[in-house]
Amino acid sequence: MKVFSTLEPNQRRSLVILFIAGLLFWSSIGSLLPTVPLYVQHVGGTKQQIGIVMGAFALGLLPSRPWLGPLADRQGRKIVLLLGAGVAATAPIGYLLLTSIPGLIAIRAFHGISMAAFTTGYSALVTDLSPPRQRGEIIGYMSLTNSIGVAIGPAVGGLLQESAGYSPLFLMAASLGALALLSVNQVSEPGTYAAVQREGQNAATEAQLLPAGSPEREKFWQLLWSPPLRIPTLVMLAVGLVFGTLSTYMPLFIKETGVNLNAGLFYTAAAVASFSARLFTGRASDRYGRGLMIACSLVGYAISMVVLWGSNSRSVFLLAALLEGAASGTLIPSVVALVADRCAPQQRGRFFSLCVGGFDLGLALAGPVLGAIAEVSGYRNMFAIAAGLAFLALILFITQSSKDLAHSLRFATGRGKDIYAFDKS
Repeated sequence: MKVFSTLEPNQRRSLVILFIAGLLFWSSIGSLLPTVPLYVQHVGGTKQQIGIVMGAFALGLLPSRPWLGPLADRQGRKIVLLLGAGVAATAPIGYLLLTSIPGLIAIRAFHGISMAAFTTGYSALVTDLSPPRQRGEIIGYMSLTNSIGVAIGPAVGGLLQESAGYSPLFLMAASLGALALLSVNQVSEPGTYAAVQREGQNAATEAQLLPAGSPEREKFWQLLWSPPLRIPTLVMLAVGLVFGTLSTYMPLFIKETGVNLNAGLFYTAAAVASFSARLFTGRASDRYGRGLMIACSLVGYAISMVVLWGSNSRSVFLLAALLEGAASGTLIPSVVALVADRCAPQQRGRFFSLCVGGFDLGLALAGPVLGAIAEVSGYRNMFAIAAGLAFLALILFITQSSKDLAHSLRFATGRGKDIYAFDKS
């Protein structure tokens, strides 16, 4: 990680603190992945109600994106990070207090705001602190917090729930969120465009700084269908559906098959693979292009879902986890770097919130929609549908990621530049 030695001391310090905060945040979120579905079942929820409760997480994500993105651009990344960590510190207590299905839906939706805020602020601030030529590498390293946290969290959460029950589990998740909040409070923001806004620049001045026709001057939701964002967002939507299926139904699928495997170990194996991939794919995206990395990750997602579809033993489940983790560890940093390439610094909050909002929508739809399918045809066939979604995302990306088919194919295979990149030098 020699790249960090080239940074200014203040940049390095802020990135280190951000890394610690991210690790704590994702450990808190991850500790509840294998346990909340079981908790809903424990309090009497049906398969479909489990899907609704888990999908409600995205009901907090989706409505908060339209104001969190602009807030990060105008008021700074740190305030959005603080909001995300604060919700992560308080929401787990709600699971203990609200044990009815409507109550759990409400607290799960509130909990979703934490991810919307933290991921938007984190991605934007890491990009602010990263030199453009090394952007993919630094984003790749900093995104390790997700894979490490989701490796530690589920394993510890699953073991704690089995040995001590749900109350200690939720208290631990809240404590991790509180530590993340304290860490974020120590971060120093660079003097970005957002700082200029805070010092008194108003919206009219912002508009004058941008050329006519700039995406920044379009309405927030109009950006969603702009060429730089449309395909990355649709890809994230498909992946959100796949991940939502995994995070909601994997513990119940394993239990249904009778395989002797703690669901937390599935998530841990996926996270270890994700961690390993992120050590290399960030630098590779700088060298070989974001398009090639994204295309390879979607191939990995499709294969992992096919393997999971046929899983009937501990070893096959873990193989599927490793494949999915490697795909995730390649896709997420590459998409974040791609979106960062395609916007100006003062647009990052909005661009990130919209693109990742596609993932949020997938999470929202996965629980109730695929839960209904599981009720009719079982969990196994649900993963066959997930494989089809990943393959559809791959076809969409390799044919539509640039201005036409020829440019898209070259970009997706690493043989052409990104024509939508903000800085084409």
